Amino acid sequence: MSKKPDWLKVEYSAAAVNEVAALMKELKLNTVCNEANCPNLGECFGKHTATFMILGSRCTRNCTFCNVTHARPEPVDPSEPKNLAEAVKKLGLKHVVITQVTRDDLKDGGAGQFAACLNELHELCPNTTTEVLISDMKGSKESYDTVLAARPNVLNHNVETVKELYSVVRPQANYERSLELLRYCKEKAPDILTKTGFMVGLGETEEQIDSLMDDLLKVGCDILTIGQYLQPSEKHYKLVRYVTPEEFDALKEKALRKGFKYVASSPLVRSSYRAAEALGVSGKKE
Repeated sequence: MSKKPDWLKVEYSAAAVNEVAALMKELKLNTVCNEANCPNLGECFGKHTATFMILGSRCTRNCTFCNVTHARPEPVDPSEPKNLAEAVKKLGLKHVVITQVTRDDLKDGGAGQFAACLNELHELCPNTTTEVLISDMKGSKESYDTVLAARPNVLNHNVETVKELYSVVRPQANYERSLELLRYCKEKAPDILTKTGFMVGLGETEEQIDSLMDDLLKVGCDILTIGQYLQPSEKHYKLVRYVTPEEFDALKEKALRKGFKYVASSPLVRSSYRAAEALGVSGKKE
């Protein structure tokens, strides 16, 4: 793997990371921050923010870009929704993001656990806004309805890459299915913001990115995040290039011109990074 440029180098407080990590361990919770080897882990933990990853830490899919473990999944933990809400309350979060490992082994894809987590949050932390980052749940509209009925403020589903790279980057996913998820959720609950994100640096072309943005706008997607692909190991999909900060700025300007309501685009942007900004709220209560 090629050497990272200076703009991808980050510094953070180990003490802050350890504090939040200890709370996660105490409450038997996972964060995608650790599992996905996120470059913003230090900054977010330092601000007492985290993206909770429910339904265990083992994924039933094996995307070639992702660092989350692919293995036989753990049983669903019935105490997870309550523990998650308690962690949010202890951290004093105003906005919380809940994501998942893909659970193709579950009939509802994990929708019921999302709903349970949201219901606990609404009960224990009624002033906290919520965002869910869901898998495609094998295209089940019944599962999407379950999540939407629990009233998240934002429903996120990442397309991850351009259509032309799906077969090698996301071989167990489907581009059209992801677009249909976003379309259905926006049509079913127009007051809930829809969000998606994709990576660059995998070999996509400018024309392919244009087509992807247009497809996302056609299905009513409100919020877009664009970040740099970072190859987790030699076994993962090969990094083609590092995209410069100036190119990310140009992508943001293009996306806003096309009609997205909010765009976050920079090398270190990840789907959940500073997610509260799109709602106009800070990450932690003052």
